[in-house]
Amino acid sequence: MSATDELLNPDFPVPDELQSNIAITTIDKIYNWSRRSSMWPMMFGLACCAIEMICTAASRYDLSRFGMEVMRPSPRQSDLMIVSGTVTKKMVPQIVRLYNQMPEPKYVLSMGACATGGGPFKEGYNVVSGVDKYVPVDVYVPGCPPTPQALLFGLIAVQKKIDQQSILTVPWYQRGPSEAIPVPILGPDIIDPRQSDVIRVQAAKLATAATAVAELSGAAEA
Repeated sequence: MSATDELLNPDFPVPDELQSNIAITTIDKIYNWSRRSSMWPMMFGLACCAIEMICTAASRYDLSRFGMEVMRPSPRQSDLMIVSGTVTKKMVPQIVRLYNQMPEPKYVLSMGACATGGGPFKEGYNVVSGVDKYVPVDVYVPGCPPTPQALLFGLIAVQKKIDQQSILTVPWYQRGPSEAIPVPILGPDIIDPRQSDVIRVQAAKLATAATAVAELSGAAEA
């Protein structure tokens, strides 16, 4: 039986004037439609890709067609984090902290070659080789920098991902608290606090090996 036949079921009479105004759908479709059509990106930029993001929000490309023109300066009112530009080791702790402050559901879009893999600064001592090592990225937009059209394509990809989600399986509706991503610690290199025990053991092994080498060198000289 089709949806139209169900509307004609005499057990559930529908007035004639409402026949063309009733649609049968699912909660998932309504829920996802409302979220995809009112995404609020976080208003921050890191480098030159942010200029292209600003151009996308201008009148020529009209980001408001997708319901994403309201860029919020507060992470607690944002749904989408657009990482636009070079991610340095100094900025990674702040980016992770902002991500943790965003309410669920939340998404991350990596904009440009620098945010995705380090770009032309990949071998630099202060540049992270991809923001996906610290926050979960949903969509990657390639380019150096990407054009506004490329960013729009990436935003449409985020909407398509939202359309495929279900209330029954999304993690933010499951029981139990969600684990926040640990904020990296600045040092000789970025350190994940969850790996502190492993780092401590490796450092002790290296120290022991260095001591043994020094003793052997001293014995050889003697």
